[in-house]
Amino acid sequence: MDASTLLETLQPLVPGATLQAAPAVDCATILVSRDHIVGTCRALRDAPGLGFVFLSELTAADYFPREPRYEVVYHLVRLGAGWPEAAGSAPAARVRLKVAVPGDDATVPTVSAVFPAANWSEREVYDLFGIVFTDHPDLRRILLPDDWEGHPLRKDYPVQVRVPVKTVEAMQLTAEEFVANIERQRVATRPPRREGQGG
Repeated sequence: MDASTLLETLQPLVPGATLQAAPAVDCATILVSRDHIVGTCRALRDAPGLGFVFLSELTAADYFPREPRYEVVYHLVRLGAGWPEAAGSAPAARVRLKVAVPGDDATVPTVSAVFPAANWSEREVYDLFGIVFTDHPDLRRILLPDDWEGHPLRKDYPVQVRVPVKTVEAMQLTAEEFVANIERQRVATRPPRREGQGG
């Protein structure tokens, strides 16, 4: 299914939405306004003949210094005729949705109510890009520690990050004691000398 055919079917199902086809070499790609991403996902999932019931991926890209700075990207899959309750007799297909997000207002509504699998993917995008998914049920970091500063996949994130070393407790040895322990371990694990070996 190409993007123009999909748009003809989809546009009446999401009234008021600004939907546009975007060039792509692999699957139909549609640009969606962020205010209508939830309705568009719901229509793609529920409408007869569409049946895109599987969110396979949700990610983002940073195009700094361009504005709108970010794109949130959704890949949806129609599983095909083997899943009649989802797509009827429609063949398997993929569709990509892209939502432009401005740098000074990096928010997008969550689609986790439509696709529960979006929950952790949205948390990952939040963690690494700093894009906030409004109405998300549990939006917090998922890969980095809670006290991490910044979002590492942003283009303006510093390449070399200096994070202070944290230890549970101070070392209980002096430098001299540490060296002495290492030396003792070397002597203890050294293989025994054979008869007639020099040195």
